[in-house]
Amino acid sequence: MAVMQATGTTDHHAEFSFVAGTEPRSDLLIDGQWRSTGEVIEVRDPATDSVIGTVADGSPAEGIAALDAAAASQSAWAAVSDFERSRLFRDAEVRLLAARDNIARAIVLESGKPLAQANAEIDSAIQYWTWYGGQIGQHHGTYAPSSDGSFTVITSRKPIGPSLLISPWNFPALTPLRKMAAALAAGCTIIVKSAALTPLTSALLVDAVDGAGFPHGVINLIHTSDSSGLSRALMADERLRKVSFTGSTEVGRALIAQSAHNIISTSMELGGNGAFIVLDDADLEFAVEQAIGSKFRNSGQVCVAANRFIVQRSVADEFDERFVERVKQLQMGHGLEPETDLGPVINRRERERLIDSVARSRASGSKLLVGGEVAEGPGSFMRATALQAADLDDPLAHEEIFGPVAVTYRVDTAADAVAFANDTPFGLAAFVFTTDVARGLAVAGALESGVVGLNRVGVTDPASPFGGVKSSGLGREGGQESILEFTEEQYIAFASTTSVD
Repeated sequence: MAVMQATGTTDHHAEFSFVAGTEPRSDLLIDGQWRSTGEVIEVRDPATDSVIGTVADGSPAEGIAALDAAAASQSAWAAVSDFERSRLFRDAEVRLLAARDNIARAIVLESGKPLAQANAEIDSAIQYWTWYGGQIGQHHGTYAPSSDGSFTVITSRKPIGPSLLISPWNFPALTPLRKMAAALAAGCTIIVKSAALTPLTSALLVDAVDGAGFPHGVINLIHTSDSSGLSRALMADERLRKVSFTGSTEVGRALIAQSAHNIISTSMELGGNGAFIVLDDADLEFAVEQAIGSKFRNSGQVCVAANRFIVQRSVADEFDERFVERVKQLQMGHGLEPETDLGPVINRRERERLIDSVARSRASGSKLLVGGEVAEGPGSFMRATALQAADLDDPLAHEEIFGPVAVTYRVDTAADAVAFANDTPFGLAAFVFTTDVARGLAVAGALESGVVGLNRVGVTDPASPFGGVKSSGLGREGGQESILEFTEEQYIAFASTTSVD
């Protein structure tokens, strides 16, 4: 296998400094107290393989203690006024902004993504927090006559109750904070389960928010190396009423099965197999630039990343040429190096999985256009890779790549592109590029996808409902829909008087 030297892999840990008093806590937050345990989880920089810190390794017993606190605090938190809850959100926003730079650097060293992308992530996360703070008090219910006018209907929305928020490692700030914001705005107490690979970012976020003065027990944080044991213990307890999970479809299925016994509400953002459709009238220069951003942001470790580049045959050669030239320009290195475009993948196990994926694709007849190399030295670097599939049966067409490997597929018509795009059990995000807006809207509407970007790859927004269809998930994150995910609706019917006498 070919190897290459990664640039910018000098030791940056000395630069990973914090303002005194803002260091990431290493313990668990349970009922307002930061607690240590006898075991720890080592946190490593994927660019160097070096240990950059440790956090307490919580057991299922600590998870139950967190649920004890959340359940005991639920009624009081639900009764907190909209005014007071809004004030806490504003105070927490001030603290999040003060911690912004520390959080961004933690993201870089834990996940490997370049600093510019980490800055964009924490800024987006804080925008979600701000937006949900502004939604507090906007979903109380309705008062209306019944359809036949014989009685009156009052509806109200109440917090669903203690909620388990499970976040992935690839967006360690954005994903947990938007879950926290929606749940807390709805009046739910929460247990935040950090990703074991990126717990320092979660600790900084939770510390900033909880330090605004939230009542003890409302916000709890658990780090654990036994995610399945923790979830089983919590979901076997009838006091837990909600699970919000972002991660793989395989784990999502297991959690949904665990939720069945106590009929726990679940929201699931799961795997994707995003189609990036380039029609024959697309602006190819623009489409390629968007393709680079979609595929190689966070080294391709993004649930909404383009997974299949589906290009009409008449423009496919030109698209591939332009795409390869841009791929060659990507600078690989440590995320704290200012020139870095492409950081490492999260660990060497994932890199080996990706190398195997490339080998399987090539064995099926695909053509290697660029890349396919790993880097010498420490870390888990892999060069940006592009393949041209021999046909639509390439093995990578049927799985989520989740790494810096792009595969292009050729189709004859827009209808062929839609059929191939929909030929998957997944349906999270898709993208369509064309200069004909009416044609683009028709193609977008025919796609079995919860989110479609038409001539753009940026598809997340605090006010918009983000989520998938089919095996890509249940429910939505973002928009008013996300707050409603953390509520239950009650309606009261009562007899109306017919006279004021």
